[in-house]
Amino acid sequence: MQKLAPEDLYSLEDYARLRDDFRARVIEHKKHRRLQFGEHLSLYFEDRLTMHYQVQEMLRAERIFEAADIQTELDVYNPLIPDGENWKATMMIEYPDVAERQAALERLVGIETQVWVRVGEHDRVMATADEDLEHTSDSKTSAVHFLRFQLTPAMVADLKSGAPLSAGVDHPACSFTIEEVPGTILESLIADLS
Repeated sequence: MQKLAPEDLYSLEDYARLRDDFRARVIEHKKHRRLQFGEHLSLYFEDRLTMHYQVQEMLRAERIFEAADIQTELDVYNPLIPDGENWKATMMIEYPDVAERQAALERLVGIETQVWVRVGEHDRVMATADEDLEHTSDSKTSAVHFLRFQLTPAMVADLKSGAPLSAGVDHPACSFTIEEVPGTILESLIADLS
């Protein structure tokens, strides 16, 4: 999947005019890119459109318009765009109550390495987590992790030929399996594979 370049972005003025429509388009797109593991754990699979939106929002919020600063934002977010042989996801541990969230983050240390996907009868692909920086300490994990699922060419071929996809998490404090990823989500993820 092609990375974002400065010429792909809207100017701050153009984005102000287009933002509502662009945001609605991205929200609809994201509906087909989310896997929910129970009540409090979600994977949001990223792609070029979701990262385009994220960059535009950062530029808007920070009023960034200098070329070097724009490139810095692209350098931060382009690594989250899948490269055709993998999926990249933002994992969110979501608890509205602060105290409950804090307790959960202490129970869930290491969860980011226990998330997996499985194509058909192939072996599970365990997530590679937080390649950019450490998000976990010995006493608690972060509420946000960045995951990569690296697929083999055979897995990609099997997915494109109709193999099912399952996913899950195997952590002592959180175990959940999705036996078969729903069709609309699966179709969206297969579209990421070139």
